[in-house]
Amino acid sequence: MRTPSFREIAKNFKVIFLDSYGVLKNHKGLIEGVPETIAFLREEGITFRVLTNDASRSQHQQAVVFDQLGLKDLDEEEIITSGMLAKQFLQHKIKEGKIAYLGTENSAEYILQSGLEHIAVRNIDLNNLDDISAFVFLDDEGFDWNTDIDTTVNFLRRKTVPVIVANSDKYYPVSKNDVSVATGGIAKLCESMLNKKFIHFGKPDTQMFNYAFEHINQNGQIFDKEEILMVGDTLSTDILGGNKFGLKTMLVLSGNTRAENADLWINSSGIIPDYICDSILG
Repeated sequence: MRTPSFREIAKNFKVIFLDSYGVLKNHKGLIEGVPETIAFLREEGITFRVLTNDASRSQHQQAVVFDQLGLKDLDEEEIITSGMLAKQFLQHKIKEGKIAYLGTENSAEYILQSGLEHIAVRNIDLNNLDDISAFVFLDDEGFDWNTDIDTTVNFLRRKTVPVIVANSDKYYPVSKNDVSVATGGIAKLCESMLNKKFIHFGKPDTQMFNYAFEHINQNGQIFDKEEILMVGDTLSTDILGGNKFGLKTMLVLSGNTRAENADLWINSSGIIPDYICDSILG
């Protein structure tokens, strides 16, 4: 079903969880009407959090990017990233050795601040793996697709270590009609080839929703799940994750899911949002 107004629905909730890419911004920049919608949520006293599977930037860096795009008053504490959760896992679980990674040096510097040395896939010596204690899929850039994915597969065939996927997204839109393979897509390929299951962070897995739920309830005010709406553009991450966590969900058609395909994708996937809107404008 199509819902005519995001604001009309939002008023029925005390908390809104918003996906970032495809809801607040896209390949062109900030989506039209987003600053006004954020202002509306603040005026109505509706708590919100931005839940993003982008593991390449810290909360502060995310807030700076939004500021540059024109969303000026977003507090970094209102942003929750899959990278935050991957970073916590590594800090608590990996106590020695090097952490190998596939991605950019910038994302590695942010997530791998655990006091351990990190090493890019391109620098791995497959004949000397003793000092590598974990592997992290970080980003879809910063490596040679022709050689480094092969190295990743061969490393994981030779040595059993914890493997963390910091961004579960399989793809993301780069234009109205086209997408690019994301980190989760690369990891999924490797999982299939190796017949292994990696540790995933970000939507649709529950860690991000648990963290966000605990975060909004940490200052004395207690929110129930029935009072929270998850808004996203992707059925397999945002909507599935929200549904699994017991939240009401809204699919917006301003990102990965296009209006002409929405009903087909919903029917074929069995992932059913409670509401469908064109965008969070109005």
